[in-house]
Amino acid sequence: MSPVHLEILQQEKSTRARLGKLYTPHGVIDTPVFMPVGTQATVKTMTPEEIKEIGAGIILGNTYHLFLRPGHELIREFGGLHHFMHWDGAILTDSGGFQVFSLGDLRKITEEGVEFRSHHDGSKQFLSPEKAMEIQMALGADIVMAFDECTPHPCTREYAEASMERTLRWLKRCQDTLKTTRTQALFGIVQGSMYKDLRIESARRTVEYDLPGYAIGGLSVGEDKQTMYEVLDYTVPELPEDKPRYLMGVGSPDALIEGVIRGIDMFDCVLPTRIARNGTAMTRSGKVVIKNAEYAKDPKPLDPGCDCYACRNYSRAYIRHLFKAGEILGLRLMTIHNLRFLQNLMAEIRKSIAGDTLLEFRDRFFREYGYEEERQDKQNRPAD
Repeated sequence: MSPVHLEILQQEKSTRARLGKLYTPHGVIDTPVFMPVGTQATVKTMTPEEIKEIGAGIILGNTYHLFLRPGHELIREFGGLHHFMHWDGAILTDSGGFQVFSLGDLRKITEEGVEFRSHHDGSKQFLSPEKAMEIQMALGADIVMAFDECTPHPCTREYAEASMERTLRWLKRCQDTLKTTRTQALFGIVQGSMYKDLRIESARRTVEYDLPGYAIGGLSVGEDKQTMYEVLDYTVPELPEDKPRYLMGVGSPDALIEGVIRGIDMFDCVLPTRIARNGTAMTRSGKVVIKNAEYAKDPKPLDPGCDCYACRNYSRAYIRHLFKAGEILGLRLMTIHNLRFLQNLMAEIRKSIAGDTLLEFRDRFFREYGYEEERQDKQNRPAD
């Protein structure tokens, strides 16, 4: 049996949502799950103990960034990423494909791999499927992502098809390099841009590799959310019922709920930590931009219904003061809150699946958060 596998506990009757447990060498995780991103061997501003306290059992590391700094060989010398960063929970490492894609003109894609210039010092570097696997083996992640090509949006059908074919060829090379072992499991990535036939073909051919899990990549790259949901509607049914399904790079509350409804088990995104450092908190009644003057004397916590360390101990006025004063504690408190908010949201989602009430929960949450007003505003807005 693979070191990473999913046990389905319950399938909701009214949606594709499923309740499960994801077994890994470093713990069992309740699904659906949101995974905080620790790109450079740290979830920014947080200690591993704080990550555990907010309820996360699995985090992400990134092959591209750790390859460039401090280097995977150094991390191997320290016994792998778990020891290096003092984290005993599960780790998933992205292959670096998306980061390389984001470099734009600084990279050149060939059949062998991707030549690019480091964003640190401009030095020439090279990542191939084999190199990405070598790095992730050194990092020792529980879940290892295949090296793929993430297409831009929009792109032509010809480009999307060629990219999809290359991703499939690269998957074969990844599998040949990293056979699923007792400690590491390889997940494949479905591509195909926004073209239905390509997505379905990519999913079917990726599933032929009989991997421990499957990710849907190439979304949340500029398309509107409705398009993303449509892609999920016809892609997810092509993935095995008994394997984990991972939607890469998605972390807004509405997209998490809609993704779960469509059968997704795993999510990750830098959104909650990034907006936290910029002064925005996710709350049950919508976003709170803490730098706004209206919070200067506000004695309430960021979110009165939240049980995180920040909300138990500090007022909006104090956290606003920290941001205005440039104090690092402000960034830390906001990050702790946003990640705890999403962990609580996922727990509520799991409870709703268990009670077969996820659609009712979605509608109630959207009303409270303000998504319904956003939808109505878009519908009433004149066309561009």
